[in-house]
Amino acid sequence: MYYTRTPGTYYQPNHYAYPPDSMWRGWRWPYEFGYVQRQQTDFGRQPYVLNIDEAARANSTYRTAIWTGEHLQVTLMSIPVGDDIGLEMHSDTDQFLRIEQGQGVVQMGKSPDQLEFVRHAGDNFAIMIPAGTWHNVINTGAVPLKLYSIYAPPHHPFGTVHETKAAAMEQEELAL
Repeated sequence: MYYTRTPGTYYQPNHYAYPPDSMWRGWRWPYEFGYVQRQQTDFGRQPYVLNIDEAARANSTYRTAIWTGEHLQVTLMSIPVGDDIGLEMHSDTDQFLRIEQGQGVVQMGKSPDQLEFVRHAGDNFAIMIPAGTWHNVINTGAVPLKLYSIYAPPHHPFGTVHETKAAAMEQEELAL
């Protein structure tokens, strides 16, 4: 990346104008070339900034906690074509999901056999799940469903990485 004084920009000492927007056309993020390795570290309880869209799209694990604080947790998820998150309910945790890639069906209800709330969701959709609500998201698209989830308060142990849904279910059974 470079900075330059472009025609028509006001120059002050220690001030540089960014290149014009037209320069970025066709430019690609490093992860698109495979230069950025998948991050599997939980940066919780310290300041952290990332491009969440880029991170969610690059994630290939079923679930990876990327930030676990005292009152909040952020995880990345990748749901294979035809699979789902799995019917679940968090009694004391509100949850926010945002789909970055793919499409699916969201189901919610008061009990596992009463999922009356059904909506289709795709890229850039947000899903809010109140504590105590049974819910599931099913990937109905042709590509993996890439999303991130915010739990308040945290739901998974610090540093959680589940490579697959089966591994997540196994670990949750052991915790009971």
